[in-house]
Amino acid sequence: MDIKISPSMLASDFANLEAELKKCEIAGADMIHLDVMDGRFVPNITIGAPVIKAMRAVCSLPFDVHLMISEPLRYIEDFADAGADIITFHAESDSDISETIDKIISCGCKAGLSVKPKTDISAVYPYIGRLSMVLIMTVEPGFGGQSFMADMLPKAEKLRGDFPNIDIQVDGGVDPETVKLCAKAGANVFVAGSAVFKSPDPAKAIARLKENAGKI
Repeated sequence: MDIKISPSMLASDFANLEAELKKCEIAGADMIHLDVMDGRFVPNITIGAPVIKAMRAVCSLPFDVHLMISEPLRYIEDFADAGADIITFHAESDSDISETIDKIISCGCKAGLSVKPKTDISAVYPYIGRLSMVLIMTVEPGFGGQSFMADMLPKAEKLRGDFPNIDIQVDGGVDPETVKLCAKAGANVFVAGSAVFKSPDPAKAIARLKENAGKI
């Protein structure tokens, strides 16, 4: 599986989003991870479709939109219209999972399904044939900068063993060391926030993440 780095804009400078996006493009990022939080599904509130639409106008990388919201089905069209390429939502949300996946695909986007740390990976299995990606949270969703939860990695191991060809994304506490553990467990798409945006050289940071993920 191709190794992909998806810098999380949650760790970026929100006062300079265009510059931060350009930084990711120049640094060799594979996609941009956009966390959408509603203050209900998680306690924090971040950005919505209008901001993503504005970002879309100044960035050519694929947009990896992660909906941490209670009713994702209501907003799929909004985020697809804003320029999302991949829309990932949570199995624990209030929307019907199958209907939400169908809506994402019908809007021309790739569908991803995510599980919180306390949710068994088997929750995604009934839908796997329609998913392009599964996101395994290695922190509790809602805030950036949390410590990596290594005890989530067996989920990736099981998923990779059962479904060798699906993209497996990990999100939370990914850095040059933890990326090795994630890759060994079977993940190939890595959300990196502080590891990229707090680095003095984002290009070197992304290159190192990819290099270390390949050392399995």
